[in-house]
Amino acid sequence: MKPLLITAMGRTLSAPLGRRGDDVEVRRVPALPTARTLDEDRPTVIALDRALLASAGDDDARVHELSHLAAIVGLGEPGETEPPADFPVDCLTSWLPGDAKVGAVMAALRGAFRHAASLVAERQSKELAADRARELTQLTAIGVALSNERDLQTLLELILTQARRLTASDAGSLYLVERDDNGRPLRLQFATAQNHSLPNLPFRSSTVAIDHGSLSGYAAATGEPLVIGDVYLLPDDVSYKQNRSFDEKFGYRTKSMLVLPMKSHRDEVVGVLQLINRKRSPETKLASAEVVDREVLTYDDRCVELTSALASQAAVAIENGRLYEDIERLFEGFVTAAVTAIESRDPTTSGHSSRVATLTVGLAEVVDRANDGPYREVMFSREQMRELRYAGLLHDFGKVGVREQVLVKQKKLYPSDLEIVRNRFSLLMQRTDLEYERERAEYLLSHGRERYEAAVTRLDQVRASRKAELMRFLDAIARANEPTVLPEGSFETLQEINRRHFVDFDGTERSLLDDHELQFLMIRKGNLDDRERREIESHVTHTYRFLEQIPWTRELKGIPTIAYGHHEKLNGRGYPNAISADAIPVQTRMMTIADIFDALTATDRPYKRAVPIERAIDILHMEAKEGMLDANLLDAFVAARVYEALARSSSDE
Repeated sequence: MKPLLITAMGRTLSAPLGRRGDDVEVRRVPALPTARTLDEDRPTVIALDRALLASAGDDDARVHELSHLAAIVGLGEPGETEPPADFPVDCLTSWLPGDAKVGAVMAALRGAFRHAASLVAERQSKELAADRARELTQLTAIGVALSNERDLQTLLELILTQARRLTASDAGSLYLVERDDNGRPLRLQFATAQNHSLPNLPFRSSTVAIDHGSLSGYAAATGEPLVIGDVYLLPDDVSYKQNRSFDEKFGYRTKSMLVLPMKSHRDEVVGVLQLINRKRSPETKLASAEVVDREVLTYDDRCVELTSALASQAAVAIENGRLYEDIERLFEGFVTAAVTAIESRDPTTSGHSSRVATLTVGLAEVVDRANDGPYREVMFSREQMRELRYAGLLHDFGKVGVREQVLVKQKKLYPSDLEIVRNRFSLLMQRTDLEYERERAEYLLSHGRERYEAAVTRLDQVRASRKAELMRFLDAIARANEPTVLPEGSFETLQEINRRHFVDFDGTERSLLDDHELQFLMIRKGNLDDRERREIESHVTHTYRFLEQIPWTRELKGIPTIAYGHHEKLNGRGYPNAISADAIPVQTRMMTIADIFDALTATDRPYKRAVPIERAIDILHMEAKEGMLDANLLDAFVAARVYEALARSSSDE
């Protein structure tokens, strides 16, 4: 599906939006759309001008609602470089005057489409996380309800109702195992049944042998679940058969089935849960064979997992163990969704979270095996290793709260600012040529051909000198625009450029470099100024606040704290809290080493070159000597060559 650009009818944006002319669908509308008319899964940009804004009337909430689904670029009149007071500034991703140059329009729109894509990805990841959280909530509520219910028949009805609801099953039945005096299983007792399409069926008690002849008997005898796409099409080589007498008597069509044994903590089957006809829509009634063919689905792995958890809860003795396994899977799915959300906002750091998790766990395994040194008594259980891995995967999740333009900034200047600088110098180059021609013409008018050649030679030299100086200045700007890993750079040339002036079109005298351009270019390390760096650094706090809201299990409750401090330094010069060594957990210290190592060596950062492993280790040792990193952990990291785990994990994929 193509991204969509919505603009006012009659409005033209003359900028290429992709590699081909049809990369983006442009839709011209007479009035501002409403949020419900937008496709939530389609990246959408709205070019908001006065006409569209006026079409919304006094409905200020409409623009705010749209900004949650689409990126909004404000369009002003020619020369209107800033949005007026009546524009919803807090909803805009950028602003363009009516006479903006093509480069500025293209940069703004492409940035807006990236923001729009991130809105789609964030919403989808939230929906996935919400689905998993909802499933977890449902299972937890069922467990509480089952544990509080004392009446057996009511309990059985509740089990079947919840199982059907979780799997969107049309019907189901539940059997209990009858045992002899010695506890040996005798047969299955038909305990209860439900059918959404036939709600008024009479209940009649019966028994089923525990053998391989029937579906429920097979599950009870083997202890294994059955997942069947169509019980009328069973393979010839299976021993169990489906009894069609019910279908024939009541005109029902049984198709897909899920048959699950319910086991106790002693691995004894205490009952069988049988679910029938998983539907696309839970409310659909299966009134005919045609409806069955259209609406009934095969039970997938997720259905099996959820219903197995429910079956375990029903067998009270193993309730905690089976539920715990499902919680683990839900957390894993949530973590995967969260990492996807991070990397969809900043594709340039794709894989960083998983690499940090791999390196951190690898270093923890080295520490766990150590027999000497200050950490010889530190050991990590399997649950603690999993806690550490999750913390590594989620340590940067707070970046979803950072503006995209700051998050993906590649150079010291934003592309639009650099384009302005280049255009300025291009103008001065052209002006130099014009001045040359003017001075040559004035000489001819004043002196004729007398000593004309010598005068032209002098003018050529002046023009060449001016152009060479401009090129030298522009080259210095280009070099200064490149970020550096370590603090470096002297900026005398930039300051010289800033002191030089020229007269703009409107007669205003301006600096060759504006003060804000000079401020960015004089950044000594990286590509962010203080304000941008503070915004990036805020991702740690966002991460902590997000992770703190999750109801982690007891074994995983340390995740927020471990992730929170991964930018703290032992000497108290880190952020966000500037805490010192005593307050930084050993797990966080290990993650800090892993995070810095990957940031230095990663090849997917467009704003810097990858540092060789040897150089990265040297930089880490420098920081350890300055008291920022744990030297003992770093020595273990280097001695065990933990970083080689990245190559191994890549080859395993």
